[in-house]
Amino acid sequence: MFKTVLGLSVLGFTFGLMTAAPVAAQTRNCAPRKVVIERLAEKYGESRQAIGIGQQGMVMETFASAESGSWTITVTMPTGMTCLMASGQSFEALAEAIPTVDNDA
Repeated sequence: MFKTVLGLSVLGFTFGLMTAAPVAAQTRNCAPRKVVIERLAEKYGESRQAIGIGQQGMVMETFASAESGSWTITVTMPTGMTCLMASGQSFEALAEAIPTVDNDA
């Protein structure tokens, strides 16, 4: 089940998230970052949970609500436009250790 943010439906996860972002910026699933963040907070109770820097200065962020479990992944371009990349339910914050590699051959 996908939610609508800013009156726009998020249709699913885009593989190659960072390389697809420039194309996504030309679609209707983008708005100024401030508008997107305010809407995620007001309508879904989501706050930023994770952040990463991608290619060409793009910023990937994950927003989520601990109460409802809803989550949204966004990509913000250097221009300040933020595009919705994916959303869903059942968010869980994890801090998993790096698996050990068995070197016995």
